[in-house]
Amino acid sequence: MVVEETNHEDDSKKIDEVKPFTLEILKLIKDCQQQHGLRHGDYQRYRGYCSRRISRLRKVLKVPQGDKKHFKKRDVTESHVLNSRADERFLHIPLMLAERCWSYAMQLRQEANTEPRKKFHLVQKLRKACVYALQLDELCKLDRCDARTRLESQAYVSWIHGTLQFELQLWQKAAENLKQAQVIYEKLASALPEEDQLPYKQRVEEIAPSLRYCAYNIGDEKAVDLLELRSQGVLETFDALVSQTKEKTAAVLHEVLWFGMKIPIRIERIRLFLVSIEGLDESLKHAEDNQARIKILENLFIDLRDVISLARDSARTEKQDQLVLSYLLSIRIERTSQRNLLLIMQTRKPQDSVRLLDINIQQTTELTQNESIKDNLDAQRYYEAQLRGYRTLRSYYLGKVQVAQKKWKEAAVLFDSSAQTVKDINTSTFISELKELLQKVKVNAAVDTVNAQANFVLDQEDQGIQLPQKVYKSKKPLIERLDEFREEPQLLSKNPNLVPVPPAMEPVPAKPLFYDLALNFVEFPDLSEKLEGTQPKQKQGASISGFVKGLWGWGSKK
Repeated sequence: MVVEETNHEDDSKKIDEVKPFTLEILKLIKDCQQQHGLRHGDYQRYRGYCSRRISRLRKVLKVPQGDKKHFKKRDVTESHVLNSRADERFLHIPLMLAERCWSYAMQLRQEANTEPRKKFHLVQKLRKACVYALQLDELCKLDRCDARTRLESQAYVSWIHGTLQFELQLWQKAAENLKQAQVIYEKLASALPEEDQLPYKQRVEEIAPSLRYCAYNIGDEKAVDLLELRSQGVLETFDALVSQTKEKTAAVLHEVLWFGMKIPIRIERIRLFLVSIEGLDESLKHAEDNQARIKILENLFIDLRDVISLARDSARTEKQDQLVLSYLLSIRIERTSQRNLLLIMQTRKPQDSVRLLDINIQQTTELTQNESIKDNLDAQRYYEAQLRGYRTLRSYYLGKVQVAQKKWKEAAVLFDSSAQTVKDINTSTFISELKELLQKVKVNAAVDTVNAQANFVLDQEDQGIQLPQKVYKSKKPLIERLDEFREEPQLLSKNPNLVPVPPAMEPVPAKPLFYDLALNFVEFPDLSEKLEGTQPKQKQGASISGFVKGLWGWGSKK
């Protein structure tokens, strides 16, 4: 009995020592999605990865579904998770099953644009994903999982159900589930260290547009902004939605007022477009940052291009539509100028700002010369004031360009000119971006002028300290005047005058020549007597004996 009690106590200690599972669901699926296709929107690739991952997990964890010949469904149950030797990867199986169904549904959503019947298949896959998500949530509610895992699974289930109900257009239920997921992710982000908060903040931002669209369909029109939702890709049939909005508000637009001129709108497409941009300024005001505002304007230009093309075709046959075309062109120019001002707020290069302001000045000048408003005093005053504002900004940023090139004098003149001009401009009718930039010029131009003047004076003083150097030009090479010190820039050039090449000829003393002339004056003794006394005797004897030998033939040598 004692042995059994001790064994039971050891087992209880082992169970207590088992570490709880911590499954970071959102971080795990975000990493898998970024590495396997969703960075490029390839849901089919991610679905294939989920299938392979499930097969590997079932093989390693020994949870197969039958054998090669027979299939037998086998889900992960509580016994797998509560086992003391259980692996955390048991929870990955239902998670990957839900992700596989969700990715298949997103793939079908892309294909449903051309094949509407796939919408039903999409809903079926999302229902299946919800089933697997609920299985995961049941496993995470066990004591083996910690509090963070339970919250993560709860948020994941709410998000999956909200996505399904959004597709089924059950707006009230979708809003409740998405809101619940958003709140949980916000709480998790606030409780985690800063380096781990990014995926949770991104998921909160992804849920926000869907929530606003649900609120719009429920009837809370104050919580929705159509243009912003469209820029974020939530709305697919934007024109139909604008038409519904027009019917709800009974805002049937028949004419617009432009500088005191009433312009009748006959074309239905143009009416819908003008209704859709009535709240454009409010949309831009509520956008998160300048980049979001630029995106809203870029989407506006896409529709505006089609509407202008339609109005231009109509103006060729109907003269009364010429005024509508001019009005639409003025909208395009004004919104393009607004987009350029937003780009100026983002850029750090003054050269780019000058280029964008040149575009604004050119387009606004062309607009003032339009035949429809050429004689309209109100329009001319309005656009002339805008041109003065653009020219003031151009002068200021051109001064910054001169500062970058260290042309202080020119920069000081440009800054001073912009500081004087901005005081006389009435900004009451300007858009907020132009007001903000002109206010910036008004505050900084005087300071920039003083800085440019100070730098100009400092440069002048630096130039005055340098002593004037007298330039000596001498034809004598350096070797001939080594005892004289002169600063000659020529000696530092490529051809310094150091030595004459070739050197000059110098006279050299010649080597003396010696000739032996004494022999001509030497008198030798007369030795002729000695020679004559011996010579006749030798000749006589020789002659007699030679004669006899020749006569008788003696002495001949044969």
